[in-house]
Amino acid sequence: MIYIIDHQDSFTWNVVHQFSQFDKVICTNYFELNNNLLEKSDTIVLSPGPGSPKDYPNTSKLYKKFKGRKKIIGICLGYQQILFCEKAKIIQQKNIFHGYQSEVKVTNNKSIFQKNSKFKVGRYHSLKLKEPFSAKNFEITIRCSNTGIAMGFENIKDNIYGFQFHPESFLTKNGKLLIKKILSA
Repeated sequence: MIYIIDHQDSFTWNVVHQFSQFDKVICTNYFELNNNLLEKSDTIVLSPGPGSPKDYPNTSKLYKKFKGRKKIIGICLGYQQILFCEKAKIIQQKNIFHGYQSEVKVTNNKSIFQKNSKFKVGRYHSLKLKEPFSAKNFEITIRCSNTGIAMGFENIKDNIYGFQFHPESFLTKNGKLLIKKILSA
């Protein structure tokens, strides 16, 4: 079972629809989390949402509780939330990308995705990871082809993955395949 934490974002139900193609999905609002179902889930997805990671302290607590115990996937705000919990700085970026398509490139041999592969993704964010960033077992594996901004990470040891972009967006080519690969990793 996949448990999706809804950070009150308009994209959450698109995320639910995409993930439900692979397994049973339970989605609850950030303010109405079900600890029993979280414990029973195999995968926890931290949804996109407004604001910044510091606005969601309960998500930080849940991430720390389940890190290394369950597969965790973060999308947009969820991606930022995971990095924030790993002591990264999340900052305002120079350009805001809302409804913008960018080409990204897989940059790391340790990735479950093929190194040097390029694909287009849908971006909806005004914040980014401030680099350099270093956390045990975390690798930046996807970057924007034009700006070099970190767009994806993997922690294969602890089964944690994140995308700054939206794999469920129609602007992301092969988003379903990206999710399928992570769920089967």
